[in-house]
Amino acid sequence: MSLNWWTLPTQLGVSKVSCRGLACLLIFAVSVCGSAPGMCPAACICASDIVSCTNKNLTRVPANLYKCMKRLDLSYNRIGILEPEWVPMLSEKLNTLIVNHNSINSISPGSFSTIPNLKYLDLSSNRLKTLGSPVFQELKVLEVLLLYNNQITHIESLAFGGLYKLQKLYLSYNLVSQFPLDLYVGKHKLTDLVLLDISFNHIQSMPIQRLSSVPAKQLSGIYLHGNPFYCDCVLYSMLIFWYQRHFSSVVDFKNEYSCLLQSDPRGHNKLPLLHDNLMNCSESTINSSFQAFGFLHDAQVGDRLIVHCDSRIGDAGTQFVWVSPDNRLLEPDRETDNFKVFPNGSLEITDAQLENSGLYSCIAINKKRLLNETIEVRINVSNFTVNRSHAHEAFNTAFTTLAACVASIILVLLYLYLTPCPCQCKAKKKKRKLNQSSAHSSILSSTLPQELPADEKKASTGKRVVFLEPVHEPKQSQNGKVKLFPNDGVITESILKTTRTKSDSDSVNSVFSDTPFMPPA
Repeated sequence: MSLNWWTLPTQLGVSKVSCRGLACLLIFAVSVCGSAPGMCPAACICASDIVSCTNKNLTRVPANLYKCMKRLDLSYNRIGILEPEWVPMLSEKLNTLIVNHNSINSISPGSFSTIPNLKYLDLSSNRLKTLGSPVFQELKVLEVLLLYNNQITHIESLAFGGLYKLQKLYLSYNLVSQFPLDLYVGKHKLTDLVLLDISFNHIQSMPIQRLSSVPAKQLSGIYLHGNPFYCDCVLYSMLIFWYQRHFSSVVDFKNEYSCLLQSDPRGHNKLPLLHDNLMNCSESTINSSFQAFGFLHDAQVGDRLIVHCDSRIGDAGTQFVWVSPDNRLLEPDRETDNFKVFPNGSLEITDAQLENSGLYSCIAINKKRLLNETIEVRINVSNFTVNRSHAHEAFNTAFTTLAACVASIILVLLYLYLTPCPCQCKAKKKKRKLNQSSAHSSILSSTLPQELPADEKKASTGKRVVFLEPVHEPKQSQNGKVKLFPNDGVITESILKTTRTKSDSDSVNSVFSDTPFMPPA
């Protein structure tokens, strides 16, 4: 058999390659990129470095796959469990794996040990209920993870541990009731995560105070719409702050944010959360939230204040410029009065004054990425001595009011517990009445009272006896006569109108006679 030679041009000249050499090169290429002559399974479609095995009713991954494949599509099959070596061969070049619309209900640790270089993993529309820890730790370079439209109710704190390159995480349309805060705070936080879609879950409240320390670069990518939040002014303030910062997660889905009243947990009447003036929140509550997120800063006269420019495009190639309330341009490494701008965008006010109060604008410019952003910050500078005098006056007023209340309480207690005994009062009053009655009888009667017979006592039981104290006029003409009240005849007649015996009538007439009373000789 004769061998034909071909000449191949090279940089150094012309070289000759035989057909046997070409065959060796072909065999070597096959041994590297394929395991057998039938490198594409019958149930799949292969195109270059892409293998598509969609909608083939598969329960496991075919064994004879490309070793050189970069994209594997296994969607719309019946794969149920992901366990170690469920992908039967080591595929170091595989960077995209799509396994959506299957029946996956659990993921075991080590399931991705044979595909460690994945950058894109789609596990959406399956039956996952919990995410244990750690299940994705082998995927050190994973950037995008899709888990939406599952049945996830619980996410353990270390479920995403090791995904230090993860940039986008999609968890929408699940049953999650707690916000996964461990993604942003703690020693296992994911610093490169710029998008978290946790919309349309069962989250009712947010850890707002702890989220206030998260950079705007990460906050701007948190999508929360479609959750059954309780109506809360702090949550409202946070979302309003995000809206003013033009975060697309709020601006693009403003109408999707709603809240429930505490008295209506079943959600019969959902209220639009970001509707103007619907929440009726106080200005102090909104300002406190703005202050927590760095939009509002308070300082006293003479204080040193540092304000950070929390930009979403802050990186090594970003430049920062500040604009003061009087439209002065404040640039880095150039001190203007008591202002100084650092290369990282922070603004320093060395000696704060009242005229430094106002709205400041931080402009972040990235020329390489052709991006820019403007962040507005309000600074309030107040006089400590004035505030202290107002506080002192308020304290004096409050102290005076409190002292008056205490004194009133003491007086009431003294009145209730230190008054004389009612029994003693009654006894003294009764004794005083007896003395008065004896005195009256001594004045109106000239003889000592005698005991009446029993029959006369019985006859006089229905009578009324009236003792009137004589009133003496200072005039000499009356000669000591006893004078009754005005119209004394009418009053006496009305009182003594009862039926009396003759002796009683005579006795009364003698008592109320106009003639002077003369004692017997």
